[in-house]
Amino acid sequence: MHFALPPRKTSQPPPYARASRSSPIRRKQLQVGGLLACAALVLIWLSTYIFSTSSEHIPSGTPEVVIVTVLDEATMSQDYRDRIIENRKYYARKQGYATFFPEVADYEIGTSPRSWAIVPALRHAMTKFPKSTFFFLLSPHSLIMNPSINLKSHVLDAKRLESLMLRDKPVVPPDSVIRTFSHLKGDKVDLILTQDNEGLAQGSFLLRRGEWAKFFLDTWFDPLYRSYNFQKAEGHALEHIVQWHPTILTKLALVPQHLINSYGVDIASRGGKEVMHKEGEFVVRLVGCELDSARYCEKEFDQYYQQWKALQNKGSI
Repeated sequence: MHFALPPRKTSQPPPYARASRSSPIRRKQLQVGGLLACAALVLIWLSTYIFSTSSEHIPSGTPEVVIVTVLDEATMSQDYRDRIIENRKYYARKQGYATFFPEVADYEIGTSPRSWAIVPALRHAMTKFPKSTFFFLLSPHSLIMNPSINLKSHVLDAKRLESLMLRDKPVVPPDSVIRTFSHLKGDKVDLILTQDNEGLAQGSFLLRRGEWAKFFLDTWFDPLYRSYNFQKAEGHALEHIVQWHPTILTKLALVPQHLINSYGVDIASRGGKEVMHKEGEFVVRLVGCELDSARYCEKEFDQYYQQWKALQNKGSI
């Protein structure tokens, strides 16, 4: 009986034979390569995200600072409004800044106090000036008394700001348990505020454009806060979110009040003698004049307006 012989082995095995023996190694190499590629993409994205602000192209002629003052046709005479606009535009021309004068009626704030309009007004300004870096919100019941002061060198420069910051200070005086950060760097600050004896003073502050600013304004304008019966409306809402939202506190710097928010003589008790407006200081603010029936904003404003015009006519400013 003859048995079938096994087939002769070829000296050239099928091409798949070698591949099948090494396929686990090959798969591992591909997996490692894929992970490295993903890691590289993540690093590239992070680098782009972190440095996007510093590397952003700002077109020539873009104003670095936009001065935002919200006017109210329903409560202010045309002459008063014209004087406010004149004061801001004079300063803006000297410093190469821009101005923005929205109306309270431009925004839907429902039954909330009209003062809430400053929040959507800032969002509106950021849309209108998408490449400007800083937005200076200034109450209409204020005058820029020293237009020679440049905000960059005055408070916005990172090193200068670090020397001015009020560190480890109660956010709401005198004894809030929430305090400003001790080691915050100037280049990490996106919101510059002052405070008086009663709390945060939101009538004059600076905000840096960016995603954080949008988050901050959206949080501040939350319908829950607007519907809540805060005694000082958006002022008390601001104090609430600064104290109870660490994401906001980490970007906040408090600076001495006289730098951007000196008070008029008639209402100096709000901050004490140290914040009464002095000659040569940047801004005088008639804080609370619109809320006190015994006071008249336009009359108080005129006192400082005449001083400002006299200096302007003498060429002193």
